[in-house]
Amino acid sequence: MKANVAQVLLCRWANRLWVISYGPHKPFGSSDKLYEIANDLKQIVREESVGGTSANRMIHRESMQLNIGPYFIDTNRNVRVLNPKEVPGRFTGTARHLTNPSEKLYIATMEEGFYEVDVNSLKTNTLYEDGNILKERNKTKDFSELLPGAHGKGLYSGQGVMVYSNNGDADAKAYSQFDIPSGVLAEWNGKDWKVIRRNQFVEVTGPGGIYGNKHPEIDPIWATGWDNKSILLGVRDYKKGWSFFRLPKASHSYDGAHGWNTEWPRIRDVGTSKKPDYLMTMHGMFWTFPGNFSSNLSAGIRPQSAYLKVIGDFTRWQNQLVFGCDDAAKNEFLNKRKIKGITTGPGQSNSNLWFTSLDQTQKLGPNTAEGAIWLKENVEANKPSEPFLFAGWENRNTWVLNEGNESVTLKIEVDINGDNNWELLQTLKAEPGKAINILFEAKQKGEWIRAISDKASILTFHLSYTDLSRFNNKISSIFNGIETVANSNYKAGLLYSLGDNRRILGVLSGEITKDVFKENGYYELNEQMQLVRKDDTKTADFIRDKFTFPKNNFSVEESSILIVDDKNRRWRLPLGESTFTDLTKNGLSRVCREVSTERDLMNLQGTFYELPAENADGFAKIRPITSHNLAIYDYASYRGMLVLTGIKNISKNAEHIITSNDGKAKVWVGAIDDLWQLGKPMGHGGPWKDSQVTKNIPSDPYLIGFYDKRSVSISHHSDKVVKFKIEVEPIGHGPWMLYKEVEVQPGKTFNYTFPDGFQARWIRFVSCDDCKATAWLNYE
Repeated sequence: MKANVAQVLLCRWANRLWVISYGPHKPFGSSDKLYEIANDLKQIVREESVGGTSANRMIHRESMQLNIGPYFIDTNRNVRVLNPKEVPGRFTGTARHLTNPSEKLYIATMEEGFYEVDVNSLKTNTLYEDGNILKERNKTKDFSELLPGAHGKGLYSGQGVMVYSNNGDADAKAYSQFDIPSGVLAEWNGKDWKVIRRNQFVEVTGPGGIYGNKHPEIDPIWATGWDNKSILLGVRDYKKGWSFFRLPKASHSYDGAHGWNTEWPRIRDVGTSKKPDYLMTMHGMFWTFPGNFSSNLSAGIRPQSAYLKVIGDFTRWQNQLVFGCDDAAKNEFLNKRKIKGITTGPGQSNSNLWFTSLDQTQKLGPNTAEGAIWLKENVEANKPSEPFLFAGWENRNTWVLNEGNESVTLKIEVDINGDNNWELLQTLKAEPGKAINILFEAKQKGEWIRAISDKASILTFHLSYTDLSRFNNKISSIFNGIETVANSNYKAGLLYSLGDNRRILGVLSGEITKDVFKENGYYELNEQMQLVRKDDTKTADFIRDKFTFPKNNFSVEESSILIVDDKNRRWRLPLGESTFTDLTKNGLSRVCREVSTERDLMNLQGTFYELPAENADGFAKIRPITSHNLAIYDYASYRGMLVLTGIKNISKNAEHIITSNDGKAKVWVGAIDDLWQLGKPMGHGGPWKDSQVTKNIPSDPYLIGFYDKRSVSISHHSDKVVKFKIEVEPIGHGPWMLYKEVEVQPGKTFNYTFPDGFQARWIRFVSCDDCKATAWLNYE
């Protein structure tokens, strides 16, 4: 399947699965195709294909047609097309018409163009001209000034309005700052536009889903979005208007203010006609979503599991879930950073369909997630915060900090049943400058939680959730063919997805022997998943020149891994097995690469991390995925799959291993979300080890989030009692908060095991005296 950018959209219709890929900015058409997939998985490339950049799909009930991209497909699989030269724009959503839904529909573009289309004749009326046309005509920088924000996403209609969302901004600051005002949720009544909320929004839908609401006058409309604090969920209720709720984020890789990092959160019914089952994707988490959700019936949203794929669309088909995914993009867009070195992106974008079982969404990563109700925020007196999801996790942890000038009393309330009836959970007195940490008990129930301050102040109220039962320490047998770091002889290879529409993964193969990589030939992995030797010195030279591993872009120290990021911020990560240090120093292990678009996969010291782009706050929001003991040499995305090298010499019959006919080249092939099956994240180390520390100067931040069994030991070499402060930072861009102050006697060690419910993202230590000290953490 070809895609100029790694994005696939899909829909089941007329006993077929219909799929389109799209290019990054093709408002006037492209070489991308419309695919028709039969029940036997036979793929037909439709000759009517005109390409473009489209993410819209709706089934029009009255005419029995699927509109996907510019295509209109009837029940006999006949395809009609809107000419992209005559109806230009990057189509982003289709919605039912407000006044003539049986004969017309609306199509919106990402640059705020809006069309009214007759479903019978395909005659099109331009309501608002597409921004690409305006930009070309007026020779301006901006696409459109119709609405705030940029990069349109969702479209839906009901209750007399058409609702549209932008998930980004075109302001220059948006390309580097993640926390500026961005995006919009807006509605149109057929005449005038109204801005509902100035935040980044994506999906707009309702219980009618892809068909449109059955009772558009009274059915709710849902919208998902986010800000720098948390996920936002909006609902428009009949006569009541809009209400908003907050949910925690599993991943921050979606957070760029430009909006490019969110391709493409959805809420879709993946059940049956007799038993609807709504699935929501948002910020790296699968969520159960109640089909009757409204402001007064809000119970039932639950986390299922975390994922690493970037999912653009999904549907149920042949009793499976099928996901259209957004994999490695050709040019990596804004996702450049020094830790990757000079390595370029793939020669061609890669995307594909991901077929999974119906329950796979409940089986991937731990559902650890966090977010803030308030973040360094000017809070009004006696005004309730927006509700924040409280149900769905075993362990719930809250951090509160008052940065005002006087003490305040906070009422913490819960909505027990999701019916908008609030009860007092507890009362807190927050003194200026003093942090409060609460571990909620399992018996403290509620669908939603909110806070109310009795005085105006500057407040942070942050929540972290985790389910410890989801941490798995077993390594799946699917990785049996990959060599461990205990051995020094195995097959390796550098990987590159070739350009020029070759649709091939190039493998510069070789063998590791005693910490030396010796080439043994150039091979290609083709669409039949065969690894074939090729005589292509030009491509081999290119891979050797452009994809060797950079060195000296981080430091493996005695206590931890030190990273100085592109913004000159210092971060420390846990150590793994010492053998990994030699592999890295000898250039025998890739450290960082984009595998899913607009974010990186980092493999450092035996731990894989999800690393957001720098414009989504980068290392500040890093998330450990799994720790392992495997001698992984290189990894890359190919046709929606994850390919690894570093394979045992004897692995011919091992699961997931592909071997060339001559036996000299081997690769492992799977999915990026298979990495969760390597086992939970673990590690050890700290910011200090017999380090000379200065009074009241904090250590570097050290990662503590997303691990489970955590303990710390603090010691020093002073001949007097030394007091240490243990400080934490819960979110990555929030305030540091005091967790504990401890006094350590001369010659003694302070040992502490963190409670199961404890969560924070970063930890640091402050000595109240000059001394030589050690702060050592173990994550088992």
